[in-house]
Amino acid sequence: MFDEKKVKELILTSLVADAYSLGAHWVYDEKQLKENNLNWNELNNPLSVWHKEKVAGEFTHYGDQTYWLYEFLQNKETFDDKEYLKFWEEKIKSYNGYIDGATRETLENIKNGVNPSGSNSSDLSIVGRIAPLLLVSKSKKEFLENVEKFVKLTHNSEKSVSATIFFAKVLLECLDGKDVISAIEHIKQESNTTIQAFVQRGLDSNTADTFETIREFGPACDVAEGFSGIIHLLSKYTNLKDMLMCNARAGGDSSARGMIAAVIFMANQPSSQIPQNWLAIKKVI
Repeated sequence: MFDEKKVKELILTSLVADAYSLGAHWVYDEKQLKENNLNWNELNNPLSVWHKEKVAGEFTHYGDQTYWLYEFLQNKETFDDKEYLKFWEEKIKSYNGYIDGATRETLENIKNGVNPSGSNSSDLSIVGRIAPLLLVSKSKKEFLENVEKFVKLTHNSEKSVSATIFFAKVLLECLDGKDVISAIEHIKQESNTTIQAFVQRGLDSNTADTFETIREFGPACDVAEGFSGIIHLLSKYTNLKDMLMCNARAGGDSSARGMIAAVIFMANQPSSQIPQNWLAIKKVI
């Protein structure tokens, strides 16, 4: 159903966006964001203590978990969510990166036999990890079903599920050749009023300064903060590098915003948009 070469390009795009975001990820202090030693044209070591074991070219925990999904799906024809949860749990047990709240709560639920085991986290980051599911989805319907199953494994909240389904539908429209704004506006019409408001706020900001806009919308992890920022990025920029650089400079949960925006942006763009020097990531697709 989906072109494997293009899908792998999108997975790579999500990982590159995450690795590029590592430098200023989870930095919230405006002074530090404006005054630091990061080279915004390159991959950087992290400023944040949350990623202190990481170095330039590595991923945040978002990118690592995206890669795990890709790794799990190798040589598979379908997505078995129960088997993936076992695989994910084993990976987490030996993981030395950051363990976020959604992961901790999910592990606790698994330990206590809670089913479904997914946390009640309403973080946006889970959306950026869905591209590998295109590899084992034979139709749009199956992709959306796989996306929902995947999200609920660790982020079993209405906010995270509905946000992910929205962006998954936009991605599908873009893969069909529709331009990003048309796709966003089309899917907006079939969304709930909360998402419609998030979308409109983002679209209305397309001429505003990105740093100020993202700080105003909220630079943190929750869907309510990050959603409109992604729409802002997609409605303002026509160049992947510019979009990801301006997004990273705004700090906060830059990886979540960047991964989602980059995958959708690249759905109908050539791979040449990815800066060559950003491909120096530690894992390849």
